[in-house]
Amino acid sequence: MKPWVAYSLARVGIFAVIFAALLYSGIYPWLSAIIAAVISFCASYLFFGKLRDAVARDIVVRRAKPATNADTEAEDL
Repeated sequence: MKPWVAYSLARVGIFAVIFAALLYSGIYPWLSAIIAAVISFCASYLFFGKLRDAVARDIVVRRAKPATNADTEAEDL
């Protein structure tokens, strides 16, 4: 599984669980969404450092590849 997929699923999963728990406890939906977003951001920052670093490395590798395609190569000839 690609690191950005795992990282995104982990963050969305934490948000969904917290959001559902807050809604179940009777807090307003808009306030539940804000609280869940803040808590999921903090949790991902504190506990998912390895995944975040893997996503950053993946981005660096993708950006380092030269952007070539058939049109660019044909124009250079």
